[in-house]
Amino acid sequence: MPTLHVRNVPETLYRRIQKIADDEGRSLTAEVVQLLDHGIRARQARGEVAAVLERVGKQARAIALPAGWKDAATLVRAGRRR
Repeated sequence: MPTLHVRNVPETLYRRIQKIADDEGRSLTAEVVQLLDHGIRARQARGEVAAVLERVGKQARAIALPAGWKDAATLVRAGRRR
């Protein structure tokens, strides 16, 4: 298994990770691996969500409403003015 050395970790961050590891019953190394894995998965999920939102946005822009129809935002604004 590869080894990763991390230098210049701020003392406060090191202590926070160490506390989490103790609370979770893990070694410091196991906790760092867990945190890295979680961070990477979260980043990938954000990318997937962004791709879905982009796709939905393109589909929404492609829908042509019949003449005279108002979008939801316009209707909500009009309702607030009453």
